[in-house]
Amino acid sequence: MRHGKKFNHLGRKTAHRKAMLSNMACSLIEHKRINTTLAKAKALRGFVEPLITRSKTDSTHSRRIAFKHLRNKYSVTELFREVAPKVADRPGGYTRIIRTGKRLGDNAEMCMIELVDFNEIYGTETKKKTTRRSRRGGKTAATAKAADAKKEEE
Repeated sequence: MRHGKKFNHLGRKTAHRKAMLSNMACSLIEHKRINTTLAKAKALRGFVEPLITRSKTDSTHSRRIAFKHLRNKYSVTELFREVAPKVADRPGGYTRIIRTGKRLGDNAEMCMIELVDFNEIYGTETKKKTTRRSRRGGKTAATAKAADAKKEEE
């Protein structure tokens, strides 16, 4: 019986699926943002978030477990050196999935998966203070002072 065996196999055998998720996780750690299909992004989230949680404790054991899953020395170093300090105070939810529409060829749902703390596009800028301008030709403070000074001379 298959009770409770809910897992997306992504149309691949076990070894192919693990290799694909490992490569995608390495790309995500290296580039901080990748574009993929929605199903692969959801599978990747379940693969990479426990590794990021594990990277918060920098020990030999944690590094070996991360290397077992990623199989890339550079990605493990990047994970423990760059990613872990930024997510140290976050209790979970290290990735964000943003849907980007349908793929042109096969109409697959596409999305962008990114690491939350490495976002430079939105959420970090502050609102610019805007001034309200009147259409009646109101004067600014500098031009008003200049006009007053000119009237006093006359």
